[in-house]
Formats: sequence, C-alpha cells, structure tokens
Amino acid sequence: QVQLMESGGGLVQPGGSLRLSCAPSRTMPGLSRMAWYRQAPGGERELVARITTGGTTTYADSLEGRFTISMDNRIQTIYLQMNNLQPEDTAVYYCRAQRVVTPTYAYWGQGTQVTVSS
Repeated sequence: QVQLMESGGGLVQPGGSLRLSCAPSRTMPGLSRMAWYRQAPGGERELVARITTGGTTTYADSLEGRFTISMDNRIQTIYLQMNNLQPEDTAVYYCRAQRVVTPTYAYWGQGTQVTVSS
C-alpha cells in the first residue's frame, strides 16, 4: 500500500501564499496522474487541480490563475502553489494518485489543513 504524504499547510493571512507538496512512500508503477482536492467544513470534497505524467493540467474554473499545480516525475511528487489566498480557500487539502489503465489503483493522502484568516 502506498502512502501519500502532504505537507505545507498552515495558517496564512488573506492575500498570502502557500506551497503544498505531496510525495509517495514508494514508487507507484505506471502512474497516470495526480491531483489536489479540497474539502471545506460542511462541504463536499472537490477537485482543485490535476496533472498527468505527461504534463497536462486541469483546474477548477474558479481557481485557475491563482493556483498552479506541478509535478516532478522523477520522484512522483506534486506541488500546489497557491497565491492570493482568501478565506474561502480554507479547507483540508488532499492529494490523490491514480493509475487509470488496468490494473488500476487510486490512493489518497491524509490531508493537510489550510486556514486563511486575519
């Protein structure tokens, strides 16, 4: 079983920036893509951004321009640069890794808390 380890969360003031990282406990064979999701208090888990091993990115419509996802394929680690953070960005941010061709797999991280408050 692979564990995904997120880091970089914390408390930041409105307008500030954070950079999240997500690294696996071991190599994931045939990895297809990785992504960041978030879940605000009382809300559902939603996609923030996704990146394939080929470099194709997808963003939630409301976040593109402020958030940037990137991947280091050599170490299967993804990053989420978050700029101009607002209180509505407060959530637990989760990392996900998938292989979408047979044999498929999907792993979730434990989450890292991001709180935007003055």
